Amino acid sequence: MQRMQIPTPDGDQLDLEWMETSQRNPEFDGHHPPPVVILLHGLEGNANRYYIRRLAEMLLQDGFDVAALHFRSCSGRMNQARRFYHSGETEDLSTLIRWILNQTPGLDRPILLAGFSLGASVILNFLAKSNPASPEVKAVQAFAAISAPFDLKAGSEAMNRGFAKIYQLRFLRSLEKKLLEKRARYTDLPEFRGNTLYEFDDQVTAPLHGFESAEDYYHQCSSGKFIDRIHTPGLILHSKEDPICPFETVPVRELADMPHLKTVFPQKGGHVGFWSMPAGWQEELVSQYLKRFAGLHTSIGPQANTNPTARNGNPINPKQTLNHART
Repeated sequence: MQRMQIPTPDGDQLDLEWMETSQRNPEFDGHHPPPVVILLHGLEGNANRYYIRRLAEMLLQDGFDVAALHFRSCSGRMNQARRFYHSGETEDLSTLIRWILNQTPGLDRPILLAGFSLGASVILNFLAKSNPASPEVKAVQAFAAISAPFDLKAGSEAMNRGFAKIYQLRFLRSLEKKLLEKRARYTDLPEFRGNTLYEFDDQVTAPLHGFESAEDYYHQCSSGKFIDRIHTPGLILHSKEDPICPFETVPVRELADMPHLKTVFPQKGGHVGFWSMPAGWQEELVSQYLKRFAGLHTSIGPQANTNPTARNGNPINPKQTLNHART
């Protein structure tokens, strides 16, 4: 793993964990570098979170290079620009894709995306709102969106209920600490006086990133409102018992009319981690799906993908799950 810094158009820098696979496929030799998967974490996470690391390990075994992005302020150092990040901010993803393409100019290198929670929202916003003819969008062969907040307001309100209140408290502590740190440099930044994520978005996130209010931010960036504008193949993975992004906000009917998208809605799994599923289930599912669009042979990595068990020996069948994804 190599920490890298990428300059941004607004004079800031993106922190990135770059990982290269040791597996080689004959189709991706020195003239054709391996496909790369960009991983995006959730709210106040980072590129070293357990769910990012677990998926990265499996992708590396399967012959992918991996670029795990830290959203601004999430890498352990404060970013230099005024702004932070949010569920609909897509320019940093575009910047990263351009950077990857520039590493291998003139070569056709498949790029794939996988995002968790807020990171999934960023991917959906990017694919729905960006110019489909742009080099950045055209480079993306497929994506996986895990526990995406299709309705940002509903997700914000869910934070006020039950066990999710613990997550809200942790998120707010981290966000407030970062805001105070950044206000030392930019003294005119908004102050936060509240105790919910909705209030933070209304008082800080919205005005800092050009929205009129939390309601305006949620309206513009809730991907459920424009999911039908996405034409890139994708996997939508969402638990029916997700306590943070309620399943009733998933646009099931719209997704059913989009044959280029696969939907997997397990009864259990919670939010992001899917701890109640067999170990390795989520990572195997995502890797199996992305390999369909990356030109990788199934023989890459330990244990071929035709094996119906997870690589830790647990009995799962991700290929069967994908083949029956809409049943």
